[in-house]
Amino acid sequence: MSFPTHRPRRLRTSAPVRRLMRETHLVPSQLVLPAFVREGIDAPQPISSMPGQQQHTLDSLRRAAAEAAEAGVGGIMLFGVPSVRDAIGSGADDPTGILNVATSAVIEEVGDAIVVQTDLCLDEFTDHGHCGVLTAGGAVDNDATLDRYAAMAIAQAEAGSHLLGLSGMMDGQTAVVRQALDGAGFSDTIILAYSAKYAGAFYGPFREAVDSQLTGDRRTYQMDAANAREGVREALLDVEEGADIVMVKPGLPYLDVLADVRAAVDVPVWAYQVSGEYSMIEAAAEKGWIDRRATMTDSLLAFRRAGADAILTYAATEAAGWLREDI
Repeated sequence: MSFPTHRPRRLRTSAPVRRLMRETHLVPSQLVLPAFVREGIDAPQPISSMPGQQQHTLDSLRRAAAEAAEAGVGGIMLFGVPSVRDAIGSGADDPTGILNVATSAVIEEVGDAIVVQTDLCLDEFTDHGHCGVLTAGGAVDNDATLDRYAAMAIAQAEAGSHLLGLSGMMDGQTAVVRQALDGAGFSDTIILAYSAKYAGAFYGPFREAVDSQLTGDRRTYQMDAANAREGVREALLDVEEGADIVMVKPGLPYLDVLADVRAAVDVPVWAYQVSGEYSMIEAAAEKGWIDRRATMTDSLLAFRRAGADAILTYAATEAAGWLREDI
């Protein structure tokens, strides 16, 4: 009996061999930890739909940032949860607002040991929960919203943010924010454009985490889940407007878009394992249906395999520990 001379199984015979032959690598510095900080609480508040996650106080946020830095995580993305909201999200660019105060606190705690990042969007700060200013008829006013984003960008940069995550999906937001930053002397502040951000059902737990006031949906400005080519067009537009990094969000349901964007642009491409993706893994693991660590690792590797240079994941600090154990 004859056998093939090439036997791929030879390259899988032991853990050391598999590590040596591995095509895709995941390291702690490629992970970014999203974190929520809530105004007016004196102890961290668990998020029921996101097991293991919490709304932080300033003190617990400092600790979480320090732990992430110690674990080798590449960045921390901050989301603010204010105690008071209004129609234009005034707290977003208030120097004493929770997100800007938290940014300064984290910078004071960790300095340059980790890339401190801030979410630049109005949805957490508005009493209607939309990502922008509304017209009298209730539609999102794109251009009025851009004025608010410019003010937010300067406030966040003044608070010390290294990187601004533009997640609002307004047309022209990258160009407006870049111009505002440069004009205010913050030309070194990095812009991450959420270029291909899709509307859909994967954000439910996040809305609990930020105490969202939204009724209805964001389908008039976030992308339609059926459209892949549009995601590439959006990324190319953001690069043209000055984005340093582009984002595909959510992650696993849009790996095809992630791969297409990676092939189309020459800037770093990031992906976001959003709250619904994270919570599905947690819920199934809690039931004993899947192995939590293995499934989480598989999902993160999928992002890297599709072309993500970095991944936002709520499991970042813990996963960094796993990766260091596996070295």
